[in-house]
Amino acid sequence: MSTQVSTTIADLTLQDEIRSLAKSRNAVILAHNYERPEVQDLADYVGDSLGLSREAARTSAEVIVFCGVHFMAETAAILSPEKTVLLPDLGSGCSLADTMTAEQLRAWKSEHPGAVVVSYVNTTAAVKAETDYCCTSGNAVEIVNSIPADREVLFGPDIFLGAHVRRMTGRANMHVWMGECHVHAGISPESLDAMRLAHPGAELLVHPECGCSTSVLEGISAGAIDQKDLHILSTEGMIRRPAETSANEFIVATEVGILHRLRKANPDKRFFAADERASCIFMKLTTLEKVKHSLEAMEHRITVPKEIADRARLAI
Repeated sequence: MSTQVSTTIADLTLQDEIRSLAKSRNAVILAHNYERPEVQDLADYVGDSLGLSREAARTSAEVIVFCGVHFMAETAAILSPEKTVLLPDLGSGCSLADTMTAEQLRAWKSEHPGAVVVSYVNTTAAVKAETDYCCTSGNAVEIVNSIPADREVLFGPDIFLGAHVRRMTGRANMHVWMGECHVHAGISPESLDAMRLAHPGAELLVHPECGCSTSVLEGISAGAIDQKDLHILSTEGMIRRPAETSANEFIVATEVGILHRLRKANPDKRFFAADERASCIFMKLTTLEKVKHSLEAMEHRITVPKEIADRARLAI
């Protein structure tokens, strides 16, 4: 117990030091929902990747410290080209973004001339530059529905989100890239079944990136799963849901880092991970010590070439 108290006090002290340093640098600190709890508690803004970049663009800060992964810092640099964007750990990559390169997307486009490209925000700046519309998990269905029905759609890189969008839109001429997030793909229908048995009255909140989402939706169609307490939601949709319902228990199918924000915002409700192993090693690389060093040394700066940034900004 004493070790836990000591660690908490040390974190609070370090957070104060970082906030003071950030103020002197005129910096804003952003943290993704999947970051470590102590990093989320430090941040000026916590949220999803695109929302954070837009929030930072609206501030008067000259420096953006992005506690997330590389493609997120790129997006912030695209939306705020006049600001200095820092990523505390250069090793913070993304297994989903790595499943599609700009070269691969260009080749795919050449196989489907005239198709409209819709890319999930979890992509590199170079892929965004080859994209017509950039989407989030929250607006992907709306964006695909806005495209004329006779136009082919190339959707990437997430196969599970793509399958969800194709099912929701009923679009037969939509092609989906075979990419996945290794963390979300690992959340299985079996783990969901076990958690629903353990917590029969809980609402089930599922991110459409999850490997279980396709099976869950197919189960609903077959009548094997009761959709009354099931909600397919973006991360921000998950954050909003507890305030919209009288339910007191929730099973959350996404990366476990979001549980901290949910519990902090709803101390009177209970949240359970669909799979406790669903933890992204890349999101957990950023520590308070690395955030402090990033501000002290003004590294690692993330930039995007102007010709790529200009094209990517149109898609975003």
